[in-house]
Amino acid sequence: MYIPFDELPPQARVWIYQASRPLAEAEQAALKPLLEQFAEDWSSHGTNLHASAELLHDQFLVLANNESATAASGCSIDKSVNFVRELEQQFNISFFDRTQLAFLRDGEVELVSMSELKNKVAAGDISRDTLYFDTLVTNYGDLQAAWPRPAQQSWLSRYF
Repeated sequence: MYIPFDELPPQARVWIYQASRPLAEAEQAALKPLLEQFAEDWSSHGTNLHASAELLHDQFLVLANNESATAASGCSIDKSVNFVRELEQQFNISFFDRTQLAFLRDGEVELVSMSELKNKVAAGDISRDTLYFDTLVTNYGDLQAAWPRPAQQSWLSRYF
């Protein structure tokens, strides 16, 4: 069952997939109905999930499920991963590259490779207060309250 993204409860579980580039307007227009259809059809052991899906900041695919209504099973999570992999093929984009970190700089998403991170921190290009899109956020409440969050409030704190 599809739930509008902004109507999810704070405890709803989220899975965040970071795209390797921003999606163009035409791509976003093509993606939106696919996301809604997936959320509508997403199920666990034959029971529809109370799910939603959204593209944030033109670059972050967020799938969500109200676990209080119906918990996602391993099989349903596998379905979501397969769906995202299909999107990768359709839009010629990667959603699974964990070597790129995303920061919000001057209102734009900036990707920084893991190999560049220490140098960017040492040069002062990335500070403890630089806003970081932490894809490890697991619930809708945290996504709404603190995303992006200062880098020092994430696993990146060890670099400062």
